[in-house]
Amino acid sequence: MLDAGVEFIPRKLDTPLRLSSGLITEVTEARTEVTVRVGDAEATGRGSIYLSDIWAWPDPELTHETRDTALRILCNEIAEDLDDLCGGESAHPLELGLRLHHSVCAGSEPPILARAMCASPFDAAIHDATGIALGRSAFDLYDTSQPLPSADPYFEGCAMDAIQAVIQQPVAELDAWWIVGNAGSLDEAVAPWVEKRGYRCFKLKILGRDNQADADRTAEVFRAVLGYGVQDPSLTVDSNEANPDAASVLDYLERLKAADEEAFEALRYLEQPTGRDILEHSQNWTEVTRMKPVMLDEGLTSLDLLDEARSQGWSGLALKTCKGHSFALVAAAWAKENGMSLSLQDLTNPGYSAIHAALFASHIPMINGVELNSPQYTPLANQEWLPRLQGLFEPDKGVHRLSKPKVIGLGSGL
Repeated sequence: MLDAGVEFIPRKLDTPLRLSSGLITEVTEARTEVTVRVGDAEATGRGSIYLSDIWAWPDPELTHETRDTALRILCNEIAEDLDDLCGGESAHPLELGLRLHHSVCAGSEPPILARAMCASPFDAAIHDATGIALGRSAFDLYDTSQPLPSADPYFEGCAMDAIQAVIQQPVAELDAWWIVGNAGSLDEAVAPWVEKRGYRCFKLKILGRDNQADADRTAEVFRAVLGYGVQDPSLTVDSNEANPDAASVLDYLERLKAADEEAFEALRYLEQPTGRDILEHSQNWTEVTRMKPVMLDEGLTSLDLLDEARSQGWSGLALKTCKGHSFALVAAAWAKENGMSLSLQDLTNPGYSAIHAALFASHIPMINGVELNSPQYTPLANQEWLPRLQGLFEPDKGVHRLSKPKVIGLGSGL
């Protein structure tokens, strides 16, 4: 690697996004550039991510401003030391990305999820730059077997072969998801977007503290979207770790089935219902997964946790590119080999990071299409890509569309 840099762009949400850990009204976008040399070719790649401290660093003792400042400082430190953090030698971009992830996540403060988030746009930029230098998609870099020392120990065979096996011919259309809060008027917050964009998939934010209220809200949303003309709607629910244990999740599902069996049938899966430390908050998901799949999200912070997740009975992995492209790709390959399903969740990814997430979901089989929230919460962050990527950033008939026949790198040139 020859050079790296990062800039910060403040963004305000059109509509506040409430998580169990707090209310997000503003966020910082970190945009990165990394220049690499591949053979005789030099190229600069780009990445971005929102520094979502309320999600990645939910510490009520610290203000948003304090956490945001610390995350910016960490991003600057990564930019300054990127080559050393990646091992100080040439290697496959996935190997560089895993070394970066391991190096950055080795610290204790900020917490590991926040550190992975700060490293992720640099990992994306490395892959983007490598693909640009070679004139290839970043997903086409796995067609020859070679050692990947940071990934190989997680596979019986060669990690490169496992990654190649999980990558599919990219799909051009991906189901789009609309976030529904735990309160408020559905006629105002949902109906106009069903009419305008044809959304038919809805992710519900529930509170995880009153199972009957959560079940009633789920049924209410289901009945409302049917009334808006949505045929065969899909639902997922996310309490953002607010459920105390697996038993409470089972109770929610039983209450939902009793209240509205059709709404229960429309529920595709649950996303990380309990605490993110799956060693401290170990659960047995057997009874829950007999009713619905349960997907691990915030709890997947290390590849070393994959076997533990399987042993606890998690149905699959809710991947996020904000943990790192390399990390997500290895986790996806491992999940495929071990019979676990995959979904692609979001961090309100804008611009470069939304393109990256959509490309990831188009190349890796997902059960949910792709969740991209920036068209809902920060549409202005996507303006520089309009109208040329209107199909991606302004969903129509309930889908995001990727119409470019050939994508180089991770799509920063689209």
